[in-house]
Amino acid sequence: MPGHLSAHDLGFEVRAQDEQSLFKWLLASFLFGKRISQTIAANTWRVLVETHGRDTPRKLCNCSHAQLVRMLGEGGYARYDESTADRLSLLCRKLIDEYGGSVIGIADAADSRADFERRLLAFKGVGPTTLRIFMREAKPALFGGD
Repeated sequence: MPGHLSAHDLGFEVRAQDEQSLFKWLLASFLFGKRISQTIAANTWRVLVETHGRDTPRKLCNCSHAQLVRMLGEGGYARYDESTADRLSLLCRKLIDEYGGSVIGIADAADSRADFERRLLAFKGVGPTTLRIFMREAKPALFGGD
């Protein structure tokens, strides 16, 4: 799969005021942002979202650590499965506890796009690469032409 994978490549579009598409893209960006092949990251996203229906923060948080590790392994994401499972749990828990389980909630709490990005970078496991991937498609949906 040459180039950068997009939400479209995964079978959906990131849309304004569409929380489910924003979370699905955040989850994909989180997986794509790690040092692992795009193919494995995409397969793992499909296992999490399509096979196991973990397409919201609450559904993802309802997984045990062992279940997450098993699903990550099922997608081929074996090298970082333990640490990724921990970070996914922390990501969905912080999203629920601090932003009502909503990516839009992060944008609503932010004073600006820069503040949104700072808040997203505060999630454990979200670094500059994940942020860049996420904003590539989410920026128009969250901030319009900004």
